[in-house]
Amino acid sequence: MTKEEQLKRANEVFDIEIEGLKKVKASLGESFTESIALMLECVKNDGIIVVSGVGKNLAIAEKMSAIFASTGTRSIVLNPVQAMHGDLGMVAPRDVLIALSFSGESDEILKLIPAIRRHGLKVISMTGKPDSTLAKLSDIHLAIPCGKEACPFGMAPTNSTTATMAMGDALAMVMIDAMKFELSSYALNHPAGAIGRALVMKVTDIMRTGEKLAKVAPTASVMETLMAMTKAKSGSAVIADETGKLLGIFTDGDFRRQISEGAEVLLHSPISEHMTKGPSFVYDSVYAAELLKVFEHKRIDDLPVCNKEGQVVGLVDIQDLPKMKVL
Repeated sequence: MTKEEQLKRANEVFDIEIEGLKKVKASLGESFTESIALMLECVKNDGIIVVSGVGKNLAIAEKMSAIFASTGTRSIVLNPVQAMHGDLGMVAPRDVLIALSFSGESDEILKLIPAIRRHGLKVISMTGKPDSTLAKLSDIHLAIPCGKEACPFGMAPTNSTTATMAMGDALAMVMIDAMKFELSSYALNHPAGAIGRALVMKVTDIMRTGEKLAKVAPTASVMETLMAMTKAKSGSAVIADETGKLLGIFTDGDFRRQISEGAEVLLHSPISEHMTKGPSFVYDSVYAAELLKVFEHKRIDDLPVCNKEGQVVGLVDIQDLPKMKVL
């Protein structure tokens, strides 16, 4: 098999799965909103979203449940085999089961449903077969009409598992909005790793202050501003009035762009004539995760930090983020 043939086949797989996702997206409708309503009622009653599947769908159930749990929707995974040997004791009538089976005919899942019913749970099924046994046994059926698998034998779950996972993501993300789940709550569920640091750390933990902050008055010359930047070992300086309120910012990039006007004139002119006025800034109460959004959206490298009165209290250089392990 040549390299060209390999790439062609890989592209075919992507095309099949992209087309499958489009089909599932187009199928969204009343059953989806009914599922959200049932899940919200479950959460309101302090219930748990129970997700179950067999084979590849058990792995998807684990991922789906993890996304739910980390974004405010309490959830557990129920292995259908283990459920029949005691794990049903984990569920209660206020809970909701999401059952995954693309064929809708998986024996283990079908045997689970009557037992789940006896425990008083409502059932949401996700299958590719609206006329399947599982779909008929469910209170709500979420269709996964993704089309053929990418597998040449039509056997290995590929397109169907991708589409099922995407449907789970859609449920989780809509639940975030419906429950008004906030970033601070997300941070409580992610205390470790880069995500945890970005969510728990605030800008005050990262920003440059004191001798590391180059801050000058608007009457300072460009030369004085460059000296302040050199002393602070910073690529930028913030310009503030006598009360400390932010007026502008001047970066080494600004200097390089303007030096062509003539070094002598530039160096001795007031910084107020060359600074970027009304620059983007963040308040000192924001989390590091919000900093990342600002840097990406504004495409800047230096970000002043102000208190609620608009006074400069620090500066964040994008190069500081990797050092703090939040990028």
